[in-house]
Amino acid sequence: MTPGPGRPLAAALAEGTVLLDGGLSNQLEAQGCDLSDALWSARLLADGPGQIEAAHTAYVRAGAQVLITASYQASYEGFGRRGIGRDEAAGLFARSVELARRAAGTVERDVWVAASVGPYGAVTADGAEYRGRYGLTVRELERFHRPRVEALAAAGPDVLALETVPDTAEARALLRVAGEYGLPVWLSYTVAGGRTRAGQPLDEAFALAREHDEVIAVGVNCCAPAEAEAAAREAVRVTGKPAVVYPNSGERWDAESGAWTGSAAFGPGRLAAWQEAGARLVGGCCRVGPGEIAGLATARRGAPGGATGGAGAG
Repeated sequence: MTPGPGRPLAAALAEGTVLLDGGLSNQLEAQGCDLSDALWSARLLADGPGQIEAAHTAYVRAGAQVLITASYQASYEGFGRRGIGRDEAAGLFARSVELARRAAGTVERDVWVAASVGPYGAVTADGAEYRGRYGLTVRELERFHRPRVEALAAAGPDVLALETVPDTAEARALLRVAGEYGLPVWLSYTVAGGRTRAGQPLDEAFALAREHDEVIAVGVNCCAPAEAEAAAREAVRVTGKPAVVYPNSGERWDAESGAWTGSAAFGPGRLAAWQEAGARLVGGCCRVGPGEIAGLATARRGAPGGATGGAGAG
């Protein structure tokens, strides 16, 4: 296996801003991949691993210092519905980490691999990750997530990304499970209107991470860019930890027409405000591609205290 970086991600965050990648799915689509499947990008772990590695590599070359694996929508249940047994599925979880690690090894600088642990609603593939409140107890959510986290942790990522979390019940479950495996984690909610997607106040949501020493950053992703600054400020105020922000482009998905609408509002001009609010782990989510990440990398290099680890555009 390709060796990991020489220092923990938490140490890099203490020195300055660290750059995440952008949306994996939009880069895969740009490469010509068909993601019209309930497994979404996770299908390519079995059917097109080279495409996933190529997408990761595009982000590394754009300047990303953290690569998020293609395991967001992966689950034993989802793989099982495609006739993939548990042993093979465990291998696919491990493959998601190794593909990112290989891409990281294409540049001579520190690049960390974050194993994506998406919410339960992502696996149901019905948009429930944007609603939360699944009708499941915290214990039931723990039972669902534990096998996924165990498989990913065994593959040796640098950090677990508990991401796109829509409500506090799922955050409780994920934090409890992730705490069993001795890896650093970040916790990132999807939000709208200054609340979680399930409608809970952000101060209450962020507070869940305050006493978890393994949590190295807290914040938001898969939200409008305009939400990120206030959320980062609140995350830092409540937890005393660095903030993580990686919003969407700002365009909106119209389910009826099957198309994105509106204008993109993501840009490097927002970086300074995010940093001032306490964000130290910064990148993009849906519809944010390598070009936008390269723009952030340029802006970060020009910001006071912005660069860390000698990162460049690769």
